[in-house]
Amino acid sequence: MMGLPEGIATGALRAVTQCMKVQTGETVVVVCDEGTISMAEALYDASIDRGAEPILVMMEERGQHADEPPSPVASAMAAADVVFGITTKSISHTAARRNACAAGSRVATLPGITEEIFDRGLNVDYEHIAAVSRRLADKLDVADQVRITTELGTDLRFSIAGRKAESDGGLYHERGAFGNLPAGEASAGPLEGTAAGRLVIDGSMASIGLLSEPLIYEVEAGIVRNITGGPEAAALASTLDPFGDAGRSLAELGIGTNSGALLTGNILEDEKILGTIHIAVGNNMSYGGSINVPIHLDGVVMSPTVYLDGEPIMEKGDLLV
Repeated sequence: MMGLPEGIATGALRAVTQCMKVQTGETVVVVCDEGTISMAEALYDASIDRGAEPILVMMEERGQHADEPPSPVASAMAAADVVFGITTKSISHTAARRNACAAGSRVATLPGITEEIFDRGLNVDYEHIAAVSRRLADKLDVADQVRITTELGTDLRFSIAGRKAESDGGLYHERGAFGNLPAGEASAGPLEGTAAGRLVIDGSMASIGLLSEPLIYEVEAGIVRNITGGPEAAALASTLDPFGDAGRSLAELGIGTNSGALLTGNILEDEKILGTIHIAVGNNMSYGGSINVPIHLDGVVMSPTVYLDGEPIMEKGDLLV
């Protein structure tokens, strides 16, 4: 690990001790690919320092987010006490990850992370982030109708009634717990077929990065029927088209809670920014839904106003919870 920033080692130790609460003798599987090996080694070393039994597994980079890892990797994940999925393409929304959690593994994924984000995003106070995220998730849990507006023209409505909200605050201590690192969001899945209106994505977009112009979604019956807004719009549409309406289905509402996160074009960090939301399309199995396609793409919306059953919980990017 020579040449890595000093914060990589301290961030890895925080991830192992504070975030995952790895115990002496536990088995830890660190899944990586060629682009993330240096940070994976830091997590491996920190696990050894904790007295755990780590295994470092390097696989070929997946073709896109939500592509399944090879079956031996999936088996190792399900057999571990703790899993770090530090991969270039996300394995968060895969059957392998869901099965590992169902088997009791505590799983943290770090998709597309860079050394800079690792340093900046892991050396933070996750006790505070977890508390804010939990309060938001509690509100999402009992809400029915969501409305999102922005000054750029967003006016989107959908239902989350009955959907279990998730709190991704960075503390994954219970059997089957799951979240991203860096952490900092609360999320819930829109009910299929309920979303309608317009969504303007002006921050960044998974698979694209920072946007030269905002992306505009026209949404009907839960499906993004039209995407406009600059050269990235056609690229995104071509990425989603092979999956039909399932790939264009609204899959997730996420609310960022990490005050240390910056807009960089890397969705792992961008979607955690305090005062933003992100809306994903594609796979919603992790949110209690029925859409099982190998794609899940988030778009970040800056400075939104968010209403739950008519009550504002965020006003032009200011969190009111």
